[in-house]
Amino acid sequence: MARGKHPPVRKSLGQHFLSDPRILGRIVDALGPHPDETVVEIGPGRGGLTELLRHRAKRVIAIEVDRALAGMLRDKYAGTNVEIVEADVLETSLHALVGGDFALVGNVPYYITTPILFHALERPRASRLVFLVQREVADRMAAKPGNKEYGALSVNLQALATVESVFRVPAGAFQPPPKVESAVVRVVPVARPAIEASEEERFKAAVQGMFGMRRKQMRRVVRSLFNLDVERADDVLQRAEIDPEARPETLAPADFARLLRLVPVGQGK
Repeated sequence: MARGKHPPVRKSLGQHFLSDPRILGRIVDALGPHPDETVVEIGPGRGGLTELLRHRAKRVIAIEVDRALAGMLRDKYAGTNVEIVEADVLETSLHALVGGDFALVGNVPYYITTPILFHALERPRASRLVFLVQREVADRMAAKPGNKEYGALSVNLQALATVESVFRVPAGAFQPPPKVESAVVRVVPVARPAIEASEEERFKAAVQGMFGMRRKQMRRVVRSLFNLDVERADDVLQRAEIDPEARPETLAPADFARLLRLVPVGQGK
């Protein structure tokens, strides 16, 4: 490849490269890397963010699935504090890759944002995560109960972490520009999440099921999802301190956690 030339854009990988130095700087500031810290970057692309990160962190591990881009970056950062890993992030154990504590940042492909989010939150988790995602996804991630964007994604993330939409990014900041607006979102795992490690998969599935009936009252939702009669459903809801006439979109993550602990494992469709 000629010097200064970039590999061609691969639309199949959802590639949109952020080139605005001011926005790249704001993303790094949102992460706030420490001089003695390891940062894992998902999807370094052409290295715009990588270049800033390497001056702020002790070590940068950048995971890139595109072979041509990975090779270009490997040549560029040979002998530096940047390690390029050519891999699919969804098939990579982040903690095992680092071997210790780390912070996580990335401009993730929009078509696989949700799987990457949940993969990134597998234990042991990063100390904090900053992602550039589609604006609508950022709104859903950070939405509060009662908000029209509040849903299963909001609950499942906020059961584990605090989520903040930091700032928006216009399509024109990318090459090539996407057809949607983007936003930077910061996710910080909490010390005492609403659910334990052993509850996470069941919680995720149950919340997804409940929001599949988001317009129904909780009495109907619980009866249908967990195969309970009216009396048992009302008893479970009362002990969970949930109004039987409330709807899923009004409940906080802790409400779903209390409810699920009162329904025997294996109960349901």
